[in-house]
Amino acid sequence: MTVRQRRWVGALLVGGAAVFVAWAAIAPVSKGSNEEIFEIPNGTWARRMAGDPVEILPEEIRLVLGVRDILLLKNSDSVPQIFGPTLMMPGQSFRLPFVMASEYQFACSAHASGQMTIIVEPFPETPWARLRWRARELFKSRPDSETVEPVPRAEPST
Repeated sequence: MTVRQRRWVGALLVGGAAVFVAWAAIAPVSKGSNEEIFEIPNGTWARRMAGDPVEILPEEIRLVLGVRDILLLKNSDSVPQIFGPTLMMPGQSFRLPFVMASEYQFACSAHASGQMTIIVEPFPETPWARLRWRARELFKSRPDSETVEPVPRAEPST
């Protein structure tokens, strides 16, 4: 490859990256579902009672107004769970929409600490805010909730 060809390839790569960054900053934020869904899997309570430090929900959840501003918790466990002032029976879901950017603290029986923090950020209106939001969404690593099997209890021998 000649020097001239390398320069053309380099210029194309730089130009492509510039176009992508410009699109990420200018394009409107698309809205699929506004719900951020978290599930308390079956067996969570049994594992916790057996001494397993089960971490099924993050200590902190980040939401963005106008993009993903509804928290949906599903209780798939066999026992009731408490979130804030709400008692969720097995099989029930709790949908909590947010309308103001702020930091919220809730009691949560699915956490060993008993607390959950929800940070609701304002809508990314400026190009730089959209660029930061898209970069954070691109690199966000949140594993999907895993299936938790109940811990078998040992039967006492007679």
